[in-house]
Amino acid sequence: MKTDQLPVNEYSSFNATYIQAAGNVEMIEELEISLHDFIRFVQNIPMDKFDYRYAEGKWTIKDIIQHIIDTERIFAYRALRISRNDETPLPGFDENHYVDNTDANSRNIQDLLAEFSAVRHANLFLFKSFSEEQMKRTGTASNAVVSVRAIAFIIIGHLKHHQKVFQERYL
Repeated sequence: MKTDQLPVNEYSSFNATYIQAAGNVEMIEELEISLHDFIRFVQNIPMDKFDYRYAEGKWTIKDIIQHIIDTERIFAYRALRISRNDETPLPGFDENHYVDNTDANSRNIQDLLAEFSAVRHANLFLFKSFSEEQMKRTGTASNAVVSVRAIAFIIIGHLKHHQKVFQERYL
């Protein structure tokens, strides 16, 4: 399935930004391609940039990579719950609180990338395991309707959004 085949009633206007950032891509293929593209991109960032903040109170590149990992885990959990017909509304999360409570800046960049790779590989297996019917299921997350397949595109777009932020504000 491609992004342009995703009905707009399967995601919120907030998540439309991430869906658009994903581009018109094939879901499973892009989950895999973006994994490798992102790792390659980060490995080409100069070492002195990983702890850089472009303004007071802004996250470092390491903080953002940890944020990407945490967010992808949360989105995958939402996809799993919704795919299993769990109708429990799923809460949002405060990404700033999460970043404030990590120790990303003391971590080695290769460890962060290895963790990101492990999470993305697990999520590739997760999304590949869903039937077409499961992919179309919708639930409530962060007080908005979202489908399992929309979550996959949100994951892709969220990563691309942050990669663009790296390029525009950190490099």
